[in-house]
This record gives sequence, structure tokens and C-alpha cells, in this order.
Amino acid sequence: MGLFERYLTLWVGLGIGAGVGLGLWAPEIFQRVAEQEFARVNLVVAAFIWVMIYPMMIQIDFAAVKDVGRRPRGLILTLVINWLVKPFSMAALAVLFFHHLFAPWVDPQSADQYIAGMILLGVAPCTAMVFVWSQLVRGDPAYTLVQVSVNDLVMVVAFAPIAAFLLGVTEVSVPWETLALSTVLYVVLPLAAGILTRLAWMKAGGPARVARGVATLKPWSIVGLIATVVLLFGLQAGTLVEQPLVIVLIAVPLVLQSYGIFAIAYAAAWRLKLPHNIAAPACMIGTSNFFELAVAVAISLFGLNSGAALATVVGVLVEVPVMLSLVALANRTRHWFPK
Repeated sequence: MGLFERYLTLWVGLGIGAGVGLGLWAPEIFQRVAEQEFARVNLVVAAFIWVMIYPMMIQIDFAAVKDVGRRPRGLILTLVINWLVKPFSMAALAVLFFHHLFAPWVDPQSADQYIAGMILLGVAPCTAMVFVWSQLVRGDPAYTLVQVSVNDLVMVVAFAPIAAFLLGVTEVSVPWETLALSTVLYVVLPLAAGILTRLAWMKAGGPARVARGVATLKPWSIVGLIATVVLLFGLQAGTLVEQPLVIVLIAVPLVLQSYGIFAIAYAAAWRLKLPHNIAAPACMIGTSNFFELAVAVAISLFGLNSGAALATVVGVLVEVPVMLSLVALANRTRHWFPK
């Protein structure tokens, strides 16, 4: 693991602290950033998200899609969990906690915002960090590429309709145009740029050139992620100081969702008798989130200082320690699966 992946929780924590401090000290700076919008998409955050996502997209080899038919069960498991189970279980948990269990401590408008942010996390399956999780559980790298590639192709057409449906069900107004624009900006275009860059580098020097290029660009992912976190928490500084328990309230259903989805996927993989090097990455993909996309869409739909954006950022903070604990569990239970 590189410095970025190994200490991601630390970087996010430092970004949160810096954002809250700066937000209390100079709130007018964050307000000016919030005003830099086009079609309800914040241009500053869009630039940060692109910087964050682009190096990760280059790692995806879409030529691997042709190998899907050889061993389809692991791929089918990932797709079922990502698109038929996870979005709906996240929406159900969010409504249960914020419309019922946590209702005495959260006003209805804020509850709807937190629900919206959690739904966006649930509809955005992981497309980048999953390579790290797969490596840590000694997954089949070629098969992981297939899973991620096909999942991204599905996300291009499925993310906006499912997100809009679930947000509508929970009585949050959804501007379709903004959601579609966000999908193009944060999925379609970065994927296209990553493919073109990968093809150019493969022609110039093969896999070694791709590896060198990604290693050079990857530190910029830290810049994009931390800058986005600083902005979000800077705008939320007043709310966090006044309501410090809001982070904990949002984290509770997110943690339950992660462990619950992993348990469902892991049990299904065991039942399907998948080898561990396919089963473990499949479950990691289904459990983790494409938090970069969720943050970006939350900002585009609801604004930089919204509760929805805050909920997606809490997802970033929660995900890394939870996923590392699941990696440890998967490695300890390797003997449950056929070799």
C-alpha cells in the first residue's frame, strides 16, 4: 500500500480538523467558493474531484471485459449486491434511523438531507480503492479488473435512475438534469480520459509506463480528496460545533450497512463455492463505496454546505477502518473457501 491508501483515515481526519478550524476562522472564504457554480455544479469542487479520480481511472483496463464469460459467478454476485441489494438496504437503514430512531435528536429537514447523502453512498459502488482491498486479501488481480470494469459500465447507465428513484421515494426533490450532468462529469468523462491515457501510455511503453504514470499522478489524489474534505467541513463548521454528535449519528447506519452487506455477500460467496481469491474481492467491491462520486453528486444536487454532502464525507471517514477490519476477517477465514 502506498502512503495515500495506508494513512487515508489520518489524511481525512487532518482535513476535517483543518476545515472546521478554517471555517470558524474565515467563513467568508468558503462562501465565495460555494458561489462558483455552473448548472448547480461547483467548479472548484469539480476540479478537485477530477484530480482525485483521474489517476484511479487510468488503472482500469476495459479490455479485460472480454474475459467475463470464463468465470461469471463472482461477477454476478458483485452486480447483484451492488445494484439489487445495497442501494435499497442503505435507503431503508437511513429512513429507519433518521425518520424514526434518531428523530428526537434531528430536525426533519436535516434528516432528509442525511438520508439523501447516505443513499448516494449506497448507489455508488467502489471503483478505485477496491484495487487496494483486493491486493490485501490476495485477490485475483485480473478478475478484479473485470469486476470493476463491468461495474463501471453498469454505473454509467444505472447510477442516475436508481439514485433518482430512491431519493424520490424518500421525498427529496431531485433535479434530473443536475444528476445526469454529475454522472457525466464524474463517471463518463473521467472513465474516457482514463482509457485514452492508458492506451497512450501502453503504446509508449507498455504496462511499465502505465505504472510509472499512475505512481506520478497518484499523490495528487490526496490533494483532491483533502481539499474537498476541507471545503465540506469548513462550510459545516458551525453545525459541527453546535451539534458535535451529528457525525456519530450519521456513522451508525453507515457502519451497520457496511458490515451487513459484507455478511450477505460473504455468505452468498461461500454458498456459491467461489474460490477465496474471487470471493473476497467480490465482497469488498460490494461493501465499499465510490465516495468521490457520492460527494460530488451530493454537492451538485444539494450544495457544498448541505447535510447530504456532510453525510457523504462521513462515509469517507467511516469506510477505511471498516474495510480494513473486513480485510482482516476475510484473511482469517480463507480456509472456508475452496482453493
